[in-house]
Amino acid sequence: MGRTSDAGSRILGAARSLIELRGYSALGVAEICKTAGVPKGSFYYFFDSKETLALAVIDEHWAAQQRDWERVLGSDDVPLQRLRRLFEETEAAQRAGQAARGTVSGCMFGNLTLELSNQTDAIRSRLQQIFDAQVDMVEGVISEALRQGAVSVAGTRAAARSVVAQLEGQVLFAKLYNNPARLDALWDDCLALLGAHPSRPAGGHAT
Repeated sequence: MGRTSDAGSRILGAARSLIELRGYSALGVAEICKTAGVPKGSFYYFFDSKETLALAVIDEHWAAQQRDWERVLGSDDVPLQRLRRLFEETEAAQRAGQAARGTVSGCMFGNLTLELSNQTDAIRSRLQQIFDAQVDMVEGVISEALRQGAVSVAGTRAAARSVVAQLEGQVLFAKLYNNPARLDALWDDCLALLGAHPSRPAGGHAT
């Protein structure tokens, strides 16, 4: 992204809204600028290419999502309750999007992975970094739960990847079926995946 201004911010916001609704590949610069309410010629003043714009949209979206994940997964709740809260907030966000737009938008990162990861190394690399960061955060929570005896996993890294993949997959199904209720199974599936002990609550304290 080039110089920052209100026009550049409007282009970025328009691109994000359009990508959430329809994906990225079919969008043209003219449509993005029209939606943003800026002259078409101003696009390349702020962005070198559509790829540069896509990376800026990804970075902006991740900055907001990362703050949310850090708030939830870094809270004082017992470890697995933090994961449950993450699932609940994810479902709530998908329901809010459906109420506002009429359709479940899914995960921007998952959507762009399917659409663009084979087209550009820069975008694929950025998405890999984001999913790795998500796995890092989830692994931290699983490691705490393991130390407390609340779960049984052979490897925390592999378990964290599985949790993130399960979350991403259920969001994909919610988008496909336009039904956020597809996320309802996440918690029970997560407990089974992590080998959560039924004799203990999610935080690992004995009953």
